Amino acid sequence: MLTRRAFGKAAGAALTLSQFHRTRLLAQNGNAPINSTIEGVLMGVQSASFTFSGMGIKEIIPVMRAVGLSSIDTMSEHVENFLGAPVSLPGEGRPGPWVPRPPRPAGSSPRSFPRPDPAKREALRQWRLQADLSKFQEVGRMFTDAGLTFFSYNLSFDNSYTDAEIDKSFEMTQALGTRIITASSPVEIFPRLKPFAEKRDMIVALHNHTIGPREFAQVVALSDKFWINLDVGHFFASGYDPVSFLKENHARITNIHIKDRKSHGGDSVPFGDGETPLPAIFHLIKTEKYTFPSCIEYVGPAGPAIELASCLQYCKDTIKSA
Repeated sequence: MLTRRAFGKAAGAALTLSQFHRTRLLAQNGNAPINSTIEGVLMGVQSASFTFSGMGIKEIIPVMRAVGLSSIDTMSEHVENFLGAPVSLPGEGRPGPWVPRPPRPAGSSPRSFPRPDPAKREALRQWRLQADLSKFQEVGRMFTDAGLTFFSYNLSFDNSYTDAEIDKSFEMTQALGTRIITASSPVEIFPRLKPFAEKRDMIVALHNHTIGPREFAQVVALSDKFWINLDVGHFFASGYDPVSFLKENHARITNIHIKDRKSHGGDSVPFGDGETPLPAIFHLIKTEKYTFPSCIEYVGPAGPAIELASCLQYCKDTIKSA
Protein backbone atom coordinates (compact mmCIF):
# COMPACT_ATOMS: atom_id res chain seq x y z
CA MET A 1 0.00 0.00 0.00
CA LEU A 2 1.22 3.51 -0.78
CA THR A 3 1.99 5.45 2.37
CA ARG A 4 2.27 9.08 3.33
CA ARG A 5 5.88 8.43 4.26
CA ALA A 6 6.58 7.30 0.67
CA PHE A 7 5.58 10.56 -0.94
CA GLY A 8 4.72 13.17 1.70
CA LYS A 9 7.94 15.15 1.53
CA ALA A 10 7.99 15.00 -2.25
CA ALA A 11 4.40 16.23 -2.51
CA GLY A 12 5.09 19.15 -0.21
CA ALA A 13 8.25 20.03 -2.08
CA ALA A 14 6.46 19.80 -5.41
CA LEU A 15 3.83 22.25 -4.23
CA THR A 16 6.49 24.67 -3.05
CA LEU A 17 8.58 24.40 -6.22
CA SER A 18 5.57 24.85 -8.46
CA GLN A 19 4.13 27.81 -6.58
CA PHE A 20 5.50 30.38 -9.04
CA HIS A 21 4.09 28.47 -12.01
CA ARG A 22 0.70 28.01 -10.33
CA THR A 23 0.52 31.66 -9.37
CA ARG A 24 1.30 32.71 -12.93
CA LEU A 25 -1.28 30.29 -14.32
CA LEU A 26 -3.98 31.56 -11.95
CA ALA A 27 -3.18 35.15 -12.87
CA GLN A 28 -3.56 34.28 -16.55
CA ASN A 29 -6.52 31.95 -16.30
CA GLY A 30 -8.05 32.49 -12.88
CA ASN A 31 -11.62 31.62 -13.86
CA ALA A 32 -10.92 28.47 -15.86
CA PRO A 33 -12.88 25.50 -14.43
CA ILE A 34 -10.82 23.11 -12.36
CA ASN A 35 -10.97 19.47 -13.44
CA SER A 36 -10.22 17.17 -10.51
CA THR A 37 -11.56 13.98 -12.04
CA ILE A 38 -8.87 11.28 -11.95
CA GLU A 39 -9.53 8.33 -14.27
CA GLY A 40 -13.25 8.73 -13.71
CA VAL A 41 -13.09 9.43 -9.96
CA LEU A 42 -14.26 12.94 -9.07
CA MET A 43 -12.15 14.30 -6.21
CA GLY A 44 -13.32 17.12 -3.96
CA VAL A 45 -12.83 18.48 -0.46
CA GLN A 46 -14.83 18.80 2.72
CA SER A 47 -14.28 22.23 4.21
CA ALA A 48 -13.60 20.62 7.60
CA SER A 49 -10.11 20.19 6.13
CA PHE A 50 -9.65 23.90 6.94
CA THR A 51 -10.48 23.44 10.63
CA PHE A 52 -7.92 25.03 13.01
CA SER A 53 -6.39 27.01 10.11
CA GLY A 54 -8.26 30.27 10.60
CA MET A 55 -9.03 30.25 6.87
CA GLY A 56 -12.41 31.44 5.71
CA ILE A 57 -14.22 31.40 2.37
CA LYS A 58 -11.87 33.94 0.76
CA GLU A 59 -8.86 31.77 1.57
CA ILE A 60 -10.50 28.40 0.83
CA ILE A 61 -11.25 29.24 -2.80
CA PRO A 62 -7.65 30.00 -3.90
CA VAL A 63 -6.33 26.99 -1.98
CA MET A 64 -8.78 24.74 -3.82
CA ARG A 65 -7.60 26.16 -7.14
CA ALA A 66 -3.92 25.91 -6.24
CA VAL A 67 -4.23 22.29 -5.08
CA GLY A 68 -6.54 21.33 -7.94
CA LEU A 69 -9.77 20.34 -6.21
CA SER A 70 -12.95 21.38 -7.97
CA SER A 71 -15.84 20.35 -5.74
CA ILE A 72 -16.61 21.21 -2.12
CA ASP A 73 -18.95 20.05 0.63
CA THR A 74 -19.03 23.26 2.66
CA MET A 75 -19.66 23.54 6.38
CA SER A 76 -22.33 26.08 7.36
CA GLU A 77 -19.87 27.67 9.79
CA HIS A 78 -17.61 28.74 6.93
CA VAL A 79 -20.44 30.38 4.99
CA GLU A 80 -22.19 31.97 7.94
CA ASN A 81 -18.99 33.30 9.51
CA PHE A 82 -18.10 34.94 6.20
CA LEU A 83 -21.53 36.59 6.08
CA GLY A 84 -21.23 37.97 9.60
CA ALA A 85 -23.22 35.46 11.63
CA PRO A 86 -22.41 35.07 15.34
CA VAL A 87 -20.50 31.83 14.72
CA SER A 88 -16.78 31.08 14.84
CA LEU A 89 -14.69 29.46 12.15
CA PRO A 90 -14.29 25.71 12.75
CA GLY A 91 -11.61 24.98 15.31
CA GLU A 92 -11.21 28.57 16.47
CA GLY A 93 -9.91 28.69 20.03
CA ARG A 94 -9.04 24.99 20.11
CA PRO A 95 -5.69 23.27 19.53
CA GLY A 96 -5.32 21.06 16.48
CA PRO A 97 -5.28 17.29 16.90
CA TRP A 98 -1.51 17.27 16.36
CA VAL A 99 -0.93 19.28 19.57
CA PRO A 100 0.15 16.97 22.44
CA ARG A 101 -2.36 16.72 25.24
CA PRO A 102 -1.92 15.28 28.71
CA PRO A 103 -3.35 11.76 29.01
CA ARG A 104 -6.79 11.42 30.53
CA PRO A 105 -6.88 9.89 34.01
CA ALA A 106 -7.80 6.22 34.04
CA GLY A 107 -11.55 5.71 34.08
CA SER A 108 -12.35 9.29 33.02
CA SER A 109 -14.87 10.10 30.33
CA PRO A 110 -13.73 11.06 26.81
CA ARG A 111 -13.24 14.76 26.20
CA SER A 112 -16.35 16.52 25.04
CA PHE A 113 -17.12 19.98 23.80
CA PRO A 114 -19.19 22.29 26.03
CA ARG A 115 -22.89 22.57 25.31
CA PRO A 116 -23.83 25.61 23.20
CA ASP A 117 -24.66 28.72 25.15
CA PRO A 118 -28.47 29.25 24.86
CA ALA A 119 -28.08 32.98 24.27
CA LYS A 120 -25.56 32.43 21.47
CA ARG A 121 -27.76 29.74 19.94
CA GLU A 122 -30.73 32.09 19.92
CA ALA A 123 -28.63 34.86 18.41
CA LEU A 124 -27.63 32.55 15.56
CA ARG A 125 -31.25 31.53 15.01
CA GLN A 126 -32.37 35.16 14.77
CA TRP A 127 -29.52 35.95 12.39
CA ARG A 128 -30.58 33.09 10.14
CA LEU A 129 -34.24 34.09 10.15
CA GLN A 130 -33.32 37.63 9.11
CA ALA A 131 -30.50 36.72 6.72
CA ASP A 132 -30.51 38.22 3.22
CA LEU A 133 -30.63 35.33 0.74
CA SER A 134 -28.93 37.43 -1.91
CA LYS A 135 -25.78 37.30 0.22
CA PHE A 136 -25.85 33.51 0.05
CA GLN A 137 -26.24 33.75 -3.71
CA GLU A 138 -23.10 35.90 -3.78
CA VAL A 139 -21.16 33.23 -1.87
CA GLY A 140 -22.26 30.57 -4.35
CA ARG A 141 -21.14 32.79 -7.22
CA MET A 142 -17.71 33.24 -5.61
CA PHE A 143 -17.14 29.51 -6.15
CA THR A 144 -18.62 29.28 -9.63
CA ASP A 145 -16.78 32.42 -10.75
CA ALA A 146 -13.56 30.71 -9.63
CA GLY A 147 -14.32 27.63 -11.73
CA LEU A 148 -15.36 25.55 -8.71
CA THR A 149 -18.49 23.62 -7.77
CA PHE A 150 -20.38 24.33 -4.55
CA PHE A 151 -21.62 20.77 -4.41
CA SER A 152 -23.38 20.55 -1.05
CA TYR A 153 -24.08 22.50 2.13
CA ASN A 154 -23.06 20.78 5.36
CA LEU A 155 -25.80 21.91 7.75
CA SER A 156 -26.41 19.73 10.78
CA PHE A 157 -29.97 20.07 12.00
CA ASP A 158 -30.73 19.10 15.58
CA ASN A 159 -33.62 19.37 17.99
CA SER A 160 -32.81 23.00 18.78
CA TYR A 161 -34.02 24.05 15.31
CA THR A 162 -37.47 25.61 15.01
CA ASP A 163 -39.58 24.87 11.95
CA ALA A 164 -39.01 28.43 10.71
CA GLU A 165 -35.25 27.98 11.04
CA ILE A 166 -35.40 24.68 9.17
CA ASP A 167 -37.36 26.28 6.35
CA LYS A 168 -34.94 29.20 6.11
CA SER A 169 -32.02 26.78 6.07
CA PHE A 170 -33.44 25.10 2.97
CA GLU A 171 -33.82 28.52 1.35
CA MET A 172 -30.19 29.36 2.18
CA THR A 173 -29.04 26.12 0.58
CA GLN A 174 -30.94 26.85 -2.63
CA ALA A 175 -29.53 30.37 -2.69
CA LEU A 176 -25.99 28.94 -2.50
CA GLY A 177 -26.72 27.09 -5.72
CA THR A 178 -27.15 23.52 -4.52
CA ARG A 179 -30.06 21.24 -3.70
CA ILE A 180 -28.04 18.94 -1.44
CA ILE A 181 -27.66 19.25 2.33
CA THR A 182 -25.26 16.95 4.17
CA ALA A 183 -26.25 16.62 7.80
CA SER A 184 -24.46 15.23 10.86
CA SER A 185 -27.82 15.03 12.55
CA PRO A 186 -29.62 12.71 14.94
CA VAL A 187 -31.83 10.20 13.19
CA GLU A 188 -34.89 11.36 15.14
CA ILE A 189 -34.84 14.79 13.45
CA PHE A 190 -35.48 13.39 9.97
CA PRO A 191 -39.27 12.99 10.24
CA ARG A 192 -39.41 16.75 10.91
CA LEU A 193 -37.21 17.44 7.87
CA LYS A 194 -39.29 15.31 5.51
CA PRO A 195 -42.01 17.85 4.55
CA PHE A 196 -39.41 20.59 3.97
CA ALA A 197 -37.24 18.40 1.74
CA GLU A 198 -40.20 17.12 -0.25
CA LYS A 199 -41.79 20.56 -0.63
CA ARG A 200 -38.58 22.01 -2.08
CA ASP A 201 -37.48 18.85 -3.94
CA MET A 202 -34.14 18.83 -2.12
CA ILE A 203 -31.92 16.06 -0.79
CA VAL A 204 -30.79 15.74 2.82
CA ALA A 205 -27.94 13.25 3.18
CA LEU A 206 -27.30 11.77 6.61
CA HIS A 207 -23.61 11.91 7.58
CA ASN A 208 -22.00 9.38 9.90
CA HIS A 209 -19.59 9.62 12.79
CA THR A 210 -20.42 6.48 14.74
CA ILE A 211 -23.75 5.46 13.21
CA GLY A 212 -23.95 2.49 10.89
CA PRO A 213 -26.08 0.66 8.31
CA ARG A 214 -29.14 0.36 10.56
CA GLU A 215 -29.51 4.11 11.05
CA PHE A 216 -28.86 4.82 7.38
CA ALA A 217 -31.58 2.33 6.42
CA GLN A 218 -34.04 3.92 8.84
CA VAL A 219 -33.52 7.36 7.34
CA VAL A 220 -33.57 6.52 3.62
CA ALA A 221 -36.79 4.52 4.16
CA LEU A 222 -38.56 7.70 5.30
CA SER A 223 -38.36 9.56 1.98
CA ASP A 224 -36.74 9.39 -1.44
CA LYS A 225 -35.30 12.82 -0.58
CA PHE A 226 -33.15 11.31 2.17
CA TRP A 227 -29.78 10.03 1.00
CA ILE A 228 -26.39 9.13 2.51
CA ASN A 229 -23.17 11.12 2.91
CA LEU A 230 -20.75 8.36 3.87
CA ASP A 231 -17.49 9.04 5.67
CA VAL A 232 -15.57 5.90 4.80
CA GLY A 233 -12.99 6.42 7.55
CA HIS A 234 -15.53 6.83 10.33
CA PHE A 235 -17.54 3.91 8.94
CA PHE A 236 -14.51 1.62 8.92
CA ALA A 237 -13.32 2.70 12.39
CA SER A 238 -16.83 1.96 13.71
CA GLY A 239 -16.46 -1.66 12.60
CA TYR A 240 -18.33 -1.62 9.28
CA ASP A 241 -17.25 -2.47 5.73
CA PRO A 242 -17.38 0.65 3.52
CA VAL A 243 -16.70 -1.28 0.30
CA SER A 244 -19.72 -3.56 0.70
CA PHE A 245 -21.88 -0.66 1.83
CA LEU A 246 -20.94 1.39 -1.23
CA LYS A 247 -21.76 -1.52 -3.52
CA GLU A 248 -25.19 -1.95 -1.96
CA ASN A 249 -26.14 1.72 -1.55
CA HIS A 250 -24.32 3.69 -4.26
CA ALA A 251 -27.57 4.81 -5.86
CA ARG A 252 -28.51 6.77 -2.72
CA ILE A 253 -25.10 8.30 -1.92
CA THR A 254 -24.59 12.00 -2.59
CA ASN A 255 -20.85 12.12 -1.87
CA ILE A 256 -18.32 10.41 0.36
CA HIS A 257 -15.70 11.78 2.73
CA ILE A 258 -12.25 10.31 2.32
CA LYS A 259 -10.46 9.79 5.61
CA ASP A 260 -7.87 7.24 6.73
CA ARG A 261 -8.34 5.85 10.22
CA LYS A 262 -7.09 3.00 12.33
CA SER A 263 -9.54 0.19 13.12
CA HIS A 264 -11.54 -0.19 16.34
CA GLY A 265 -12.17 3.51 16.80
CA GLY A 266 -8.55 4.42 16.03
CA ASP A 267 -7.22 7.84 15.15
CA SER A 268 -7.48 9.66 11.88
CA VAL A 269 -3.99 9.54 10.35
CA PRO A 270 -2.20 10.75 7.20
CA PHE A 271 -3.49 9.06 4.08
CA GLY A 272 -1.79 5.70 3.59
CA ASP A 273 -0.87 5.29 7.26
CA GLY A 274 -4.24 3.95 8.38
CA GLU A 275 -6.25 0.80 7.79
CA THR A 276 -9.28 2.19 5.95
CA PRO A 277 -9.46 0.24 2.65
CA LEU A 278 -8.99 3.31 0.47
CA PRO A 279 -7.41 1.39 -2.47
CA ALA A 280 -10.41 -0.96 -2.60
CA ILE A 281 -12.81 1.98 -2.31
CA PHE A 282 -11.18 3.85 -5.18
CA HIS A 283 -11.02 0.65 -7.26
CA LEU A 284 -14.76 0.18 -6.78
CA ILE A 285 -15.61 3.78 -7.69
CA LYS A 286 -13.35 3.65 -10.74
CA THR A 287 -14.52 0.31 -12.11
CA GLU A 288 -18.21 0.85 -11.40
CA LYS A 289 -18.06 4.44 -12.66
CA TYR A 290 -19.79 5.96 -9.66
CA THR A 291 -20.17 9.68 -10.25
CA PHE A 292 -20.46 11.06 -6.71
CA PRO A 293 -17.56 13.23 -5.43
CA SER A 294 -14.94 11.77 -3.10
CA CYS A 295 -14.25 14.65 -0.72
CA ILE A 296 -10.92 14.69 1.10
CA GLU A 297 -11.21 15.47 4.79
CA TYR A 298 -7.96 15.79 6.66
CA VAL A 299 -6.29 18.36 8.94
CA GLY A 300 -2.61 18.43 9.80
CA PRO A 301 0.13 20.70 11.13
CA ALA A 302 1.48 21.75 7.72
CA GLY A 303 -1.70 23.67 6.88
CA PRO A 304 -4.46 22.98 4.35
CA ALA A 305 -2.51 23.75 1.14
CA ILE A 306 0.31 21.30 1.86
CA GLU A 307 -1.84 18.68 3.60
CA LEU A 308 -4.49 18.63 0.86
CA ALA A 309 -1.84 18.45 -1.87
CA SER A 310 -0.32 15.44 -0.09
CA CYS A 311 -3.72 13.77 0.34
CA LEU A 312 -4.62 14.40 -3.29
CA GLN A 313 -1.32 12.97 -4.47
CA TYR A 314 -1.98 9.80 -2.47
CA CYS A 315 -5.45 9.57 -4.01
CA LYS A 316 -4.10 10.09 -7.53
CA ASP A 317 -1.46 7.40 -7.11
CA THR A 318 -3.97 5.00 -5.57
CA ILE A 319 -6.61 5.56 -8.26
CA LYS A 320 -4.11 5.13 -11.08
CA SER A 321 -2.91 1.85 -9.62
CA ALA A 322 -6.45 0.60 -8.85
